[in-house]
Amino acid sequence: MSSLMQARWQRFKQYKLGFSCFIIFSAIFIISLGAELIANDKPLLVKYDHAFYLPILKSYPETTFGGVFETEAEYKDPAVQQLIAEKGWAIWPIIPFSYQTPNFELAEPVPSPPSAQNWLGTDDQGRDVLARILYGLRISLLFGFTLTLLSAALGILAGAIQGYYGGWIDLIGQRILEIWSGLPMLFMVMVLVSLFTPSIYWLFLIMLLFGWTTLVTMVRAEFLRARNLEYVWAAKSIGAGDGRIMFKHILPNVIGSSLSQLPFMLTANITALTALDFLGYGLPPDSASLGELLLQAKNNLNAPWLALSGFFSLAIVLSLLIYMGEAVRDAFDPRN
Repeated sequence: MSSLMQARWQRFKQYKLGFSCFIIFSAIFIISLGAELIANDKPLLVKYDHAFYLPILKSYPETTFGGVFETEAEYKDPAVQQLIAEKGWAIWPIIPFSYQTPNFELAEPVPSPPSAQNWLGTDDQGRDVLARILYGLRISLLFGFTLTLLSAALGILAGAIQGYYGGWIDLIGQRILEIWSGLPMLFMVMVLVSLFTPSIYWLFLIMLLFGWTTLVTMVRAEFLRARNLEYVWAAKSIGAGDGRIMFKHILPNVIGSSLSQLPFMLTANITALTALDFLGYGLPPDSASLGELLLQAKNNLNAPWLALSGFFSLAIVLSLLIYMGEAVRDAFDPRN
């Protein structure tokens, strides 16, 4: 890490609210990555007949535990649980439900309110709400992170080319950018997504198609300013190529302002994914999604726990990102 980045990191740590939000957000992200260890309808570890098994990593037939079926063991089945208990034991996750696992032991009609079994209640298909939030957060955050990084890379590349070369390249690039930025992203994504079979990969490519323009203007302005500075002319005088000058000399000096926008881009991408899921144009129907949870809340107004769970999950994550973004923006501000 360069001395400049170290100074920015130390300045970022001085913003107590932003740094605290960074710690909390990191914890939420790490927990969501290990969702299978927290919410799963399979045991974490099974000891049976002096042998150990890891059902969350490998499928085992019921015959492994003394059953009669060659298919994968249904660990929620009381008969299978009794077979395991006769010659061993099983360690279950804190939440014994996956995001697609319905609770067949409910005493109330679905969606059921919070209980000792389902801490945030169940949805209209009897699935555990907390488990779906954990898996939904992981999908949203990984999707948002990947989309943000690739969008930023494309935006920085386009802005660098426009700003460094200027002239007709810059003029044509600006006209294309104005037209592309004027298109209503949400509606265009809805139209394009509806033309294909629902897939997270198609959705990602289509959102990337409209999300790369965010940083172009900022990077272009920085390159227009920096291309006439003395260190750039010095690099040209010793025969350095355009690519080396752009990405070896100019980019490290102007990247700070772009990096400060990444938390805000991530917030926008997560919000857009949630909105598309809510409207039915996002992830495939069998995916865990915060937008799908909010849609269920709209369709089941008699179950306020669905709305409250979806709202607070989204509000907490987005608020953490906003406060982080403000701290990062101030830490990367060259005036500081």
